[in-house]
Amino acid sequence: MKTSILIILIALFLNSCKTNLVYIKATNPAPVTITNATKRIGIINRSIPDEKNALLNTVHQGISAQTLSIIKEGSAECMVGLRDELQQDTRFEVIKLLDTVRLRTPVSGSFPSPLSWEYLSKVCLINNVDVIYCLEVFDTELKVIPLTTPIKPTNPLEVITTVAQQQVNITTTVKAGWRMYDPKNRLILDEFPQSDFLSITASIANAANTAEALIGRKETIKQSANRLGHQYAFRILPYKITVTRDYYVKGNANFKTATRKARTGNWDGAAELWQKETQNHKRKLAGRACYNMAIIGEINGDLDGAIQWAQKAYEDYHNKLALKYISVLKNRKQAASDLNYQNNN
Repeated sequence: MKTSILIILIALFLNSCKTNLVYIKATNPAPVTITNATKRIGIINRSIPDEKNALLNTVHQGISAQTLSIIKEGSAECMVGLRDELQQDTRFEVIKLLDTVRLRTPVSGSFPSPLSWEYLSKVCLINNVDVIYCLEVFDTELKVIPLTTPIKPTNPLEVITTVAQQQVNITTTVKAGWRMYDPKNRLILDEFPQSDFLSITASIANAANTAEALIGRKETIKQSANRLGHQYAFRILPYKITVTRDYYVKGNANFKTATRKARTGNWDGAAELWQKETQNHKRKLAGRACYNMAIIGEINGDLDGAIQWAQKAYEDYHNKLALKYISVLKNRKQAASDLNYQNNN
C-alpha cells in the first residue's frame, strides 16, 4: 500500500515538473450590462418596513437587534454611497436620489416581489430617468459568540475572576439587496445581495454594554452601508483579473531554451522555438509545442488562433491539457465578445 502511494506521489511530482506557470492579465465584462443609451439614473429606497406589518417587523427587529432608525439612516447612507460612485461614471448625465418616491417593504430582511412595470414607467416619466436602482433590502443582524471555554469556579472570588476573563466575539452583519430595473425594455437588469461584517472582541462582563454600544453607534453601520453602496456601483464596470496557465518546459533542447526566453519575458523568442517543435516527429513533443503556441496566442490576445492551436494539440496529438484549455479559451472568447458589446452598445 505504501509503495503504491509513493509511486503516485512521484508520478505527480514528475508531471508537475513538466510545466511552469504563466500569469496573464485579462479584462472581464461587467456583471451587468447597461447600454450607452442609458444616461439618467434614478435611485429609490424600498427597504423601510411597512407599518401595516408592524408586529411582524418588530419581532424581526428584536431578533436581529436592529431598530427602525438604523434601517432608515443606514439605507439612506447606502443610497448616497451608490450615487457618489455612479457620479464618477462619465457615461451618465444625471444621477438622482428620488426621495419623493416613498415605498415600503412588506417584511424586513428579504427581497420583496418586483415592482410593477406600470409603476416603474410612471416613476421614470415623472422624474425623467431611464433606469431605476432600487434598494430592496437593508438589514442588520447581531451575534454574540463565546470565544473561551467556561471554567468551573471553586469559590466566590474565582467566580468573579472567571466571568471577567471570559471573551466573546460580537459581530454585526449589515445586509443590502438591490434590483436594477429597465422599465423601457421591461428587464430586471440585476438582483444582487450584499453583506458586510463588523466585529469586536470583549469580556463577557462587558458584553451587554459593548453590544448596546455597537448597536447604538449608528455611524459604524452607516459607514458600512455607504461602503456597500459604493461597491454595488462597480457591478456595471468591467474588471481586471489575472489568470494562470501551465506551459510545457521540458522535452528537448529547444524547449529548455524557450523556457529561459519565456522567463525573461521574451515570449516572441520562445514562440519561434515552439513553432519549430510543432513539426517534431515525436508526437508528444509536437503536441506540447502546439499547446504552448496556444498559450502564446492567448498572451497576444489572438483567442481564435489560440483555440486552433489547442484543438490541433488535442485532435492530432491527444494532448490532455489542451482539451481543458479549449473550454477555457472559448469562455475567454465569449467574455471578450460580451466586453466588446458593452463597449459599443
